[in-house]
Amino acid sequence: MLRDRAVTRGLIAPDHLHEPARATIDELGLVHTDRYIASIVDGTLSADEQRRIGFPWSPHLVERSLRAVGGTCAAADAALREGVAVNLAGGTHHAFPDHGEGFCVFNDVAVAVRSLQRSGRIARAAIIDLDVHQGNGTHAIFAGDPSVYTFSMHGARNYPFRPSGEHELRGAEPHAYGVRVAGTLDIDLPDGTGDEPYLALLADALPRVLVEASPDLVVYLAGADPHEGDRLGRMKLSFDGLERRDAMVLEACREIGVPVAITIAGGYGRNLADTVMVHLNTIRVAGAFAG
Repeated sequence: MLRDRAVTRGLIAPDHLHEPARATIDELGLVHTDRYIASIVDGTLSADEQRRIGFPWSPHLVERSLRAVGGTCAAADAALREGVAVNLAGGTHHAFPDHGEGFCVFNDVAVAVRSLQRSGRIARAAIIDLDVHQGNGTHAIFAGDPSVYTFSMHGARNYPFRPSGEHELRGAEPHAYGVRVAGTLDIDLPDGTGDEPYLALLADALPRVLVEASPDLVVYLAGADPHEGDRLGRMKLSFDGLERRDAMVLEACREIGVPVAITIAGGYGRNLADTVMVHLNTIRVAGAFAG
């Protein structure tokens, strides 16, 4: 629905819409363990592992997961050339090196960053994660790596629910599921946070993030789930507030000349059309910053 409506409403020209290649095993191996990759590709996940991911295994799940990672890699590559690019999927920030959880199989953002670092196209990156859920998998992958700054602004009482020892400790217990992992900067939000307090906190944080990160690329997870109509979000942001959020991130990045790759991340609207509309608005805002 997002893809089709973005084209029919003129937000994306047909020749600017590209089908991504599948991520390769080599690319996935920059982030994920050989055992975990093989268990997804070969269909040897245990029933418990499938339950924790939230999806039953199927060949379609493999295809979807590989294409989603490929889309973020392609968007990151395009952003370096064009300034702004969007993957109409991705943002699977709960995927750890050795397991998936929370509807996330592979960590597309981490794979894209590591791939660009390996090729020498970037040295440093910043992750701006504004999905309503903390990006625990991404935080764990980049824990202790000063070349990647992880910023997450999320619901304090939302998934992942379990603390990992002291909140400020980076890293995660192996094979633990649903555990919070501290990033470079975390901002916990109370239930019911609305537009103005949310945007004020974001406006205060963004300069710090971009100065401290000094990134060659920003990857922005533009989650729809802070929307007031989301079943899982517990936030009260309006359509307008989320558009202002997107513009604030992109304007801050434009001011320092850093390219931005966007993924759509989460969205669980009571009305599916609301989730699609939030994402469409993100694409429209991004289009105003492209070129």
